[in-house]
Amino acid sequence: MPEIPQELMSRLREAVGRNAAEGILLSGGLDTSVLAFMLREFSPHLRAFSVKLAGHGEDFRYGQGLCQHLGLELQLREISMTEALEAVPEVIRIRRSFDPALPNDLAIYFALKLAREQGSRCVVTGDGADELFCGYDYMFDLDLESYLPELARRMSFSSTELGRSLGVEVKQPFLDGEMVQFALSVKPELKVRDERGKRYGKWLLRKAFAEFLPEEIVWQDKRPIEVGSGFARLREVIGSWISEDELAQAEREFKVKFLSRDHLFYYRVYRQVVGEIPAPGPGQISCPGCGAGLEPSAFHCQTCGWSRKL
Repeated sequence: MPEIPQELMSRLREAVGRNAAEGILLSGGLDTSVLAFMLREFSPHLRAFSVKLAGHGEDFRYGQGLCQHLGLELQLREISMTEALEAVPEVIRIRRSFDPALPNDLAIYFALKLAREQGSRCVVTGDGADELFCGYDYMFDLDLESYLPELARRMSFSSTELGRSLGVEVKQPFLDGEMVQFALSVKPELKVRDERGKRYGKWLLRKAFAEFLPEEIVWQDKRPIEVGSGFARLREVIGSWISEDELAQAEREFKVKFLSRDHLFYYRVYRQVVGEIPAPGPGQISCPGCGAGLEPSAFHCQTCGWSRKL
């Protein structure tokens, strides 16, 4: 087993070398911290970019500590609630989606905007690490041998689409073809494992970099982007504008299964800036959540965010 962390580091170093950039979207989580550590070899003038909703989120604390440890330049920006709300239609227009995960997309959108404003037209993200190395708690009790290859075949990330709309190229070392093949070859028991009396996802990634990064970075819990950046606060703010009766009436009217009150708000914006939900095409089925076209084997609807139960 000792050689496996070394092989992971070697493979990841090669993937980073093939996907280097002078900027990185940094949350201070494990994945972007690992990439920032490795990118210094290939990008001597590496700059890190981080955003959060004003008054919320804890990513700055982790990001600042990491950049101090690595000697990196860190660009920070707080986004006001007004700015965040005003950007909702634009992000929905770009994504052509009213997925309730929109707060995640907003955080990425503003980080990419910050990078572009600071002159970086190419940035690295940590996309794919959670999917390939089991960073999500829901994965802990799944049959990972069958689930992960299917997930790897279908996963997609909003950063690519958002970056394209803003004129920023997004590099994703964890999604490098050879890196994906290696990750899928790693046994699940090296991805989800107990350590210090607690079960961790991405165990192998943590062990490989434990001696190079601060302990609080390596063994921190998973923070969804919207939580670490504070953009999850939008759910409460937007949800307070819509009553439960209004939500129930909208479901009857539009024949859409809204997962929350803010989901209805995003749908209303979607209708304004995108239009009608796309009907199924040849060979497609109807999404159980919104009626959009889906491939028969799909487990997630890009339009409304519906997901098949695992």
